[in-house]
Amino acid sequence: MPDERRNVPTQINFDIPTEVEAGSFADFASIWHTDSVFVLDFASLRGPATETLDEDGEPQRSVNARVVTRVRIPPEQVFELAKALTRELELWEQQTGKRSGQ
Repeated sequence: MPDERRNVPTQINFDIPTEVEAGSFADFASIWHTDSVFVLDFASLRGPATETLDEDGEPQRSVNARVVTRVRIPPEQVFELAKALTRELELWEQQTGKRSGQ
């Protein structure tokens, strides 16, 4: 007899602790990975860019940022995250009349 519960959708009921309910502002994100995990570092810039020189004496811009949160997710979840971000961005564009990247 096949498991009839396989096609039943799962509802996740989130409990958000009050200390994280307000969230954190981040105006920058860095994404990197290992073989087993993707890491999303969300950061807040700590001031304007400054001109510095790299080790070869070439000019470069430097910006200081503070990581406000780090999220680690398994590679399998990256696809679901990408779909959810795309879906929410499309809804935001419809609701605001704005286009992303403009």
